[in-house]
Amino acid sequence: MSNSPSAARLNQVLLDRFGHEKLFPIQQRVVERLSSGGDALVVMPTGSGKSLCFQLPALALPGPGLCLVFSPLIALMEDQVSALRAKGIRGQYINSTLDRAERERRYARVAEGAYELVYATPERMAKAEFRAALATTPGGVRLLAIDEAHCITKWGHDFRPAYGKVGDFRAQLGNPTTVALTATATAEVRADIRSTLGLDETRMPLFAQGIDRPNLSFEVHDCWDDDAKLERVLAAARSHPGTGIAYFALIKDLDHFRTRLAERAGSELQLISYHGKLDPKEKKRIYKRFMAARPKDRMLLLATNAFGMGVDKADIRFIVHAQVPGSVEAWYQEVGRAGRDGHPSLCSLLWNEDDLAVQQQFVEWMNPAQEFLERAVRAVRDWPHGEFDVDDLRPLLVARDRGDRRVEACVTQLLELGVIEQGLAPDRYVKGRALRPEDLDRDQLADKRQRDLKRLLDVLNLVRADDLRAFVLDYFQLEPT
Repeated sequence: MSNSPSAARLNQVLLDRFGHEKLFPIQQRVVERLSSGGDALVVMPTGSGKSLCFQLPALALPGPGLCLVFSPLIALMEDQVSALRAKGIRGQYINSTLDRAERERRYARVAEGAYELVYATPERMAKAEFRAALATTPGGVRLLAIDEAHCITKWGHDFRPAYGKVGDFRAQLGNPTTVALTATATAEVRADIRSTLGLDETRMPLFAQGIDRPNLSFEVHDCWDDDAKLERVLAAARSHPGTGIAYFALIKDLDHFRTRLAERAGSELQLISYHGKLDPKEKKRIYKRFMAARPKDRMLLLATNAFGMGVDKADIRFIVHAQVPGSVEAWYQEVGRAGRDGHPSLCSLLWNEDDLAVQQQFVEWMNPAQEFLERAVRAVRDWPHGEFDVDDLRPLLVARDRGDRRVEACVTQLLELGVIEQGLAPDRYVKGRALRPEDLDRDQLADKRQRDLKRLLDVLNLVRADDLRAFVLDYFQLEPT
């Protein structure tokens, strides 16, 4: 990248635009790398300042040019843009929550060079209007930031098909300087990120911060029944007054525990729930209420993993996994939301062998057999209307169990293949190309299922570990740099 900003320029922008006098050492190294035109893979714990690594060079580089940020979550990008605009930074987001007129207005502003940073999901690159705006913005896209980059790998716990195409998108943008950022990436995932982007370790070196956070206290408790779990959740809330989260794998268990906690805790705790079946407006209302909670409110959020990436609340005092998660990565990402202010916080994992069976069922659902996938393709092919969603396909493929998630898995795979394409509305789809014989490889499907089961075995090893910190360091194979 020509005309790299001087150290004095970076320090001045850091102070004037962000109000900080200095960077952490790892942030400094990443900023210097990006400012000089080098690519970087950044693995840093949740809440440790990853965003500043690309926001600072985006603003410090001389001349016109845009920083495009791929982010997986709409709520997250809206919060980040709000924070930027509060600092007087010309940030904007473009996503499916906007009506057509507003999207077109923002496209025009992108083309005019009105923004310094633009946040979008990678799915937005499928829209010709968005690509045209990026192509005409003065100075072009000179910095590409891929947030939550572990979504790239199809073997990961948060795979997004559009993330698997970011290498192609990067090429379309003229291969700008690129930074991929995540809090959770094993050595295998890091290799997959680089491969997808068409880079190697030499061109995209790793910048890693040790994932150990001394203020977090980790514990595992054997719980033989729901009564034992209930006592542990209450103990966590009473020993760490303030805001907390209790994670559940199943919505029905979440609802059951909320009823029982309300009976036991009374006015001692404010209880709220968040899961994937809530109306989007209700999700937003609950999210805002949780984020606004103060320590004296003694609030406990009962949530599934739908309460996901990018939750940026500094004073979460405890995280309880009332049911085991599906992977070590998911567990570490979720406990990483605790204690971002550096104060002591509890991370408690409650172990019951029956919960492992729930996650095993999830693995089976997320790895439908080739025959089921072929049935899904036929259902799409024969769909008599225009757009469709998961609920339209479900009765055509699943006779009884409405909790069966194989349909969601099919939609993800068919979207990746191009057999279906994103519709105009969120979570709506249209028919794409025909299925090819080579699209469904039985061996590859079996390999993915085995990998998912292996990740579940790793959770069991985590539960049994004598030292959770040591286990996590070994699992991610990260050393401070």
